[in-house]
Amino acid sequence: MGTQRRPVTMRDVAMAAGVSPKTVSNVINDYVHVRPETRALVQRYVEELGYRPQAVGRQLRRGRTGAIALAVPGIDMPYFADLAGLLVSAARERGLTVVVEQTDGDVERERQAAAGFPVRFADALIFSPLSMTPSELEASRHDTPMVLIGEHGAVDAVDHVTNDSVDIGRTATAHLTAAGRRRVAMIGYKEHPPKPVMEQRMDGYLRGLRAAGLPVDRALIRAVPEWDRGYGADAVDALLAEHPDVDAVFAANDALAIGALSALHRHGRRVPDDVAVVGVDDLPESRFTTPALTTVAIDRAFVVDKALELITSRLADPDLPPRHVVAPHRLVVRESA
Repeated sequence: MGTQRRPVTMRDVAMAAGVSPKTVSNVINDYVHVRPETRALVQRYVEELGYRPQAVGRQLRRGRTGAIALAVPGIDMPYFADLAGLLVSAARERGLTVVVEQTDGDVERERQAAAGFPVRFADALIFSPLSMTPSELEASRHDTPMVLIGEHGAVDAVDHVTNDSVDIGRTATAHLTAAGRRRVAMIGYKEHPPKPVMEQRMDGYLRGLRAAGLPVDRALIRAVPEWDRGYGADAVDALLAEHPDVDAVFAANDALAIGALSALHRHGRRVPDDVAVVGVDDLPESRFTTPALTTVAIDRAFVVDKALELITSRLADPDLPPRHVVAPHRLVVRESA
């Protein structure tokens, strides 16, 4: 068996070229104060010997780690799990690494993330806060570029990729009313902060009802502690017990909608014949529910690509003005409505 060939080092290149390792380092890192003939000599031996600089070392010497931090409320939340997977893939194509921090929507942990901890070693932060106020998010923090993703009100001084959740709620409700549904409930109201996304989707729901000439019945707006499947099922259980004439449900996200489908099945309600259901997000599992879920799809790939675009351009030019981008959404009609 042959012995494994030792990797070529910077010192090997320096010895072959007759220069110091410092000079080789200057050439590798594109420092300007190197004579052209010396640069050409070093580059010749770099190629002849097959020297490959360590990418991490070069990034550190330039003050960059090549890491992007993603801070989200919970990686177990289907929307953020899918978004994180898309971000990892898109970042890898750009030669970047993603580090994920879970805040649980806790305001103190969000403040730590916005202040650069515990993601201080990353070059930039992509952040989806739930509890911090717009004024806090705009306050001076540190020199790490930050891009917000999601609906957080008017945060004018920070790069932001957001969603039009008012129109998302209106689109879902309009689809239900256009099909002749007249007792349209909404599940997903939250009585306590954080709730900017909920407020916007509920605003869209109310606009959809009014546009269809339907009265707003506050008893059909059901509160939940969190936007997950179990609470979606609980909300529909309570809704049917009090208002059995409900003929449609707008769920503020797909997780709630999937819970609603389960509860309707248990109660013997046929979907969509008796009760139609529309969610939001277009999670991968929404195609595989029974019946398949009609939903308003948010283009998460667009969110990821734009966030990375804003981050990389901000790293290249810190003096750029704040940019604000709205991600597209569209109704995906399947079997539930």
